[in-house]
Amino acid sequence: MPNSGRSRSTPTAATDGRGLSAEQSAGAPLSRSPGDGAVSRAALQRDETVRQWGLVTPSATRIGRADDPAHDLSENVRRLHEERHPAMAGYSERAHRLDKLRITHALCTDLGLTPWQRDRVIGIMLEIDLTAFGSQRAIPTVALVVIRHVVDRERERYLGLHDKEWIHQQSPERLADLYEQFHSITDDEHFKNCCEQRDLDTTSLNRLRRSLVDQLDEQDLTGAVYGRNPARDPGLPSL
Repeated sequence: MPNSGRSRSTPTAATDGRGLSAEQSAGAPLSRSPGDGAVSRAALQRDETVRQWGLVTPSATRIGRADDPAHDLSENVRRLHEERHPAMAGYSERAHRLDKLRITHALCTDLGLTPWQRDRVIGIMLEIDLTAFGSQRAIPTVALVVIRHVVDRERERYLGLHDKEWIHQQSPERLADLYEQFHSITDDEHFKNCCEQRDLDTTSLNRLRRSLVDQLDEQDLTGAVYGRNPARDPGLPSL
């Protein structure tokens, strides 16, 4: 047959964004090279370059560097380091509050406290003055003291042992039975291990707890709860 001058077009297979057909794309092995996948190689390089200057400890925080090791920092940078710059005002207080929140939350989770007990402990920790505990004012140490106080007080209230007037009205046999049912968190092996790691013995726990109770009375923190209102209507949905 004579050629009509028009070439017959053949159907082409569907291709993906890389110019490969569906069959080629399906059969191609997945790339496992560094940087491939969700993060591009350039983005990975930038991330690694930035992270090499990441903070190791809070005390190693530095803003800016001198032009030469023999030279000192500029006055403006020194003001930043000493928190005399308006942009840094109150940073140490905010960082200290965040540390108390983070460390206390981690200890509560590790010791298996209930959400209510955790919020009670955090609510107290964020408001008390740690300097009142003297040489044992480290955040993990004070947090363990607060955890012991909150958990034991809650267990005492469950059995009625917090009410001294009611206790005086009970018979010795009844009191012996109640105290036999009471189990302090200090009897928990995991709590003991946490205290031993921070050189907290029974005498230290009792002494620090007395300091804690004095602060709770002075600052009216007996009912402190982080993020909750004890007087809210229980029929309302939680936000």
